[in-house]
This record gives sequence, C-alpha cells and structure tokens, in this order.
Amino acid sequence: MEDVFKNSFESKKRLAERMRPKLLNDFVGQEHILGKGKLLRREIESGLITSCIFYGPSGTGKTTLAHIIANACKGEFEKLSSISSGVADAKNVIEKAKNNFNLYGRKTFLFLDECHRWSKAQSDSVLAAVEEGFLILIGATTENPNYALTKALLSRCTVFEFRPLSTDNIKTALKRALTSEAGYKGINIELTDEALEILAKNCSGDLRVAYNALELAVTTTDKNKQGKIIIDKEVASECLQRPVLSMDETTKFNLLSAFCKSLRGSDTDAAIYYSERLITGGLDAETIARRLIAHASEDVGMANSNALLMANLALNSIKNLGMPEGKIPLTHAIIYVCEAEKSNSVINAMYAAAYDAEHNADDNIPAYLKNHTIDSKKYKYPHEFGGYVKQQYLPNSLKDRVYYNPSKNGAEAKLTRKKAMFYNLEDKQKN
Repeated sequence: MEDVFKNSFESKKRLAERMRPKLLNDFVGQEHILGKGKLLRREIESGLITSCIFYGPSGTGKTTLAHIIANACKGEFEKLSSISSGVADAKNVIEKAKNNFNLYGRKTFLFLDECHRWSKAQSDSVLAAVEEGFLILIGATTENPNYALTKALLSRCTVFEFRPLSTDNIKTALKRALTSEAGYKGINIELTDEALEILAKNCSGDLRVAYNALELAVTTTDKNKQGKIIIDKEVASECLQRPVLSMDETTKFNLLSAFCKSLRGSDTDAAIYYSERLITGGLDAETIARRLIAHASEDVGMANSNALLMANLALNSIKNLGMPEGKIPLTHAIIYVCEAEKSNSVINAMYAAAYDAEHNADDNIPAYLKNHTIDSKKYKYPHEFGGYVKQQYLPNSLKDRVYYNPSKNGAEAKLTRKKAMFYNLEDKQKN
C-alpha cells in the first residue's frame, strides 16, 4: 500500500461525513415525507418549517436533513447531544438564538440528537423559546416519541417517521460517492455489480454502514498492476463486518411467511428452524423478535397473555445481550408462543372496532359518561356493585355491537365464565 495514498485518506473526514448532502435535491431516501407535494418538503421549500421530531433508525438521514433545513431556511444551526448536555447548555443556545433573532431576524435551528434521553427539566427549558418561534427544535430519536418524549414537548412538534433506506437508495448514494469530489473522484476504483449489491442489501437500510464498508474497502485494498482498486464481492462481504444475506428478497419473505405461519400453526420445530435459517441467512434477529411480538398478540392473544411478555423480553434480551447469546431467550419465546393455546379474538376485536370507528363513527356518547356532566349521578360506579355492573357505554347507534368475543381456549375461557357470572349475579339482584 502506498504511504501517500494512505495518508491522503487519513487526513480527511470519514466518507459518511464528507458525503453529507447540503441541498434537499441531493438528499437520498424518505420519499414518503420528502416527495413532491409532501408536507415536510412543502415546509422546507416555503421556509416556514416548524419544530419537529425525526423518528427512525440510525443512518437514515435525520442529522443530514436537519443541516439541510437550516441552510435552506437561512438560519443558524446549533447541535446538542442529550447525553452530554444539560439545562445550562440549552439556556445558552436559547440566549444566542434570541439575540440572533432580535438583531438579524434569523431563526436558530437546534438539532437535539437522541432527544428521548432528555429529562423533563431539560425538555421544559426550551418550551418557551419554541413557543415564541425564534428557536426551531429538530429532535432526532430512535425511540417512539409518543412514549419517549414529554407530552408538553411533543405537542409543540410535528413527528416525521424515517424509514430504512431502500436498496436502490443505497446504490444511488454509493455510486455518487465514487464520482463525487467529496468522495473518490479521481481515484481509479472499480466496484463490481455484485459488490454493490452486497453493500446495498446487507446494511439494513443504514447508509452510514454502507459508506463505512465502502471506505474500509477502498482504504485497505491494494491497487493492482494497472493502478486500480477493485472491490469485488469477497472484499465487500469482509468489509461489512456483519453477516451477508445468503438469500434473495423473495426467499427472505417466503421464510418469514413460513416462520409466522408455523407460529400460528403451533409447529414449534418448524418455527425454530425458520428462525435459525433466517438468522444464518443474515437477517437481524431483532426483526424476528418483532414479528414474534405481533403474533403473540394476533395468534395467542388473551388465551395466554404471558406470550406477549415473553416475546417482548426476547427483543430486550437481544438488544442487551447481543448475539449469539440473544438467540437463547429468542428461541425460548418462540417455543412459548408455539406451545401456547391460540386465540385471534384480539385482532378480530381490533378490526371490527376500527371499521366502526372509520365508517360508523358516533361521538354521541351517553351523557353520564361525559366529563363534568350533570348526569353524573346516573353513572353506576362498578366498584359499588362488586367490580362489575351492566350499563350502556357505547353510543346508541352502536350499543349492541360486540367486538370482543372470547374464545374457549386457555385463560380466555375463564373470562367468558367470569362475565357470565356477573350477569347472573345482576339478574339475581334484580329479582
């Protein structure tokens, strides 16, 4: 390896940082929120952006878009990390932002990384500034903001969900890196089609991972006799430093389908096999655990609610233990879900209620159920009747609807008997 060649790269920023686009038209991915006519794009183009939360996995462009927004709106840009910053840091930014606005009429865009880690005191410290409008908060989080952020902060922000980048998005970005001045323009590099496919498909939609793998490949691969760096599938696979999918998209989704249907069909052996096949094929174990959580509610449901707890514990274990140890509680949970008695009453109830909520909406709820109502005396307090009392809760037009029909399986059978017991008790009391 030539020392001059190596030093020329060591003196630069990381490729992912160098390739960070500065203009909206150069941004890759997130078409569902940045496509033509979409709300966020309209806000940026009009220069009337409001405080917002970018929610999604890493490497999907949250930080990059925050920079682009500040540039497009000709504002100041400040960045704080929720891990290392406190209330005092936020107050300093607010003071600078107020001065910039009063003196120059320029708004300040505060990018708060990992905003879900901010305490209530930290969150409350920016509320007034956000409310006044001279400070535009752009928070980035990988956690669901509906649960991770304070309600006061969330109510002042618009949430935009970022999705993993598509394979085509990743390919576009990597090709651009090879020809860009900020990337590898002027360096004789051949990235084979197979290598490009491997990098794009096996980075889990995380562009930073793909950039880092390409950078590692370029900086560690010797030039051939013709002075060219050739990055083939072997080099790409090695530089990814994660399992490469040994299956195409069709096979992956077929295996996932077989896994899910095996869970529903209580075939423990098949479910374990398909989970192992997916993992050895390069699929992230967290994806399998998330599917397991959904099926613990959809297919086991109230027949054994512990299945949902087990599935959630499996996901947490994978995150905390890592792999391969995380596979042990994952397999434990798979066996539990398979062996549990089944009921689909939860999802049936959800679909039935959702249909009425959309097609037969009726907000004329009984008067005695309303907040601070004069008819409150007509409300029957269940605990005065032993914990259950029959009264109308649904609106008149829906009063006879039954969404939840317990099955006769597992723990759910007891629910049916328990409600019947209360009905009989009430009838006896009337007589």
